[in-house]
Amino acid sequence: MRISLLPLFLLALPLLEIVGFVIVGREVGALATVGLVIASSLAGVLLLRHQGFGVMSRIRAEMDAGRDPSRELAHGAMIVVAAVLLIIPGFITDIIGLLLFLPPLRDLAWSRLKGRIVVATSFSTGGFRGRSRDKVIDLEDGDYSREDDFKRGPDHNSPWRRLKDD
Repeated sequence: MRISLLPLFLLALPLLEIVGFVIVGREVGALATVGLVIASSLAGVLLLRHQGFGVMSRIRAEMDAGRDPSRELAHGAMIVVAAVLLIIPGFITDIIGLLLFLPPLRDLAWSRLKGRIVVATSFSTGGFRGRSRDKVIDLEDGDYSREDDFKRGPDHNSPWRRLKDD
């Protein structure tokens, strides 16, 4: 049976972040530590905005060329995770977030993860199908108005009324 270390890491992460705050605060001071945390949060927001638009254009280019955009989608998801890790206060999450912004490390992570991901659809089917449009009622501007319904009252000969009464 294989034991995952991820839950243990997630439980230990807040303690490790507190230790990181204490060590950095002792070296550079409390005010500088708070400034670093705020600066890393702002960097996360700015990097998400800048990198996110680039990933979206690469995904669009892959789809327009008829290729599988899964790599670019994975890169986009990792950029979102990296930005969230930068926005979360803490130096360990900042280091992990900065590493995820590096394309070679994202490629390495994608090469490790792509064997575990199952694609539930195919891009060769021609996209999404729209609704069937064979029962369209085309009215002219003068054929219908809401005010006429209120003046006349309910139409007892309407097929909708008959279906409801049956």
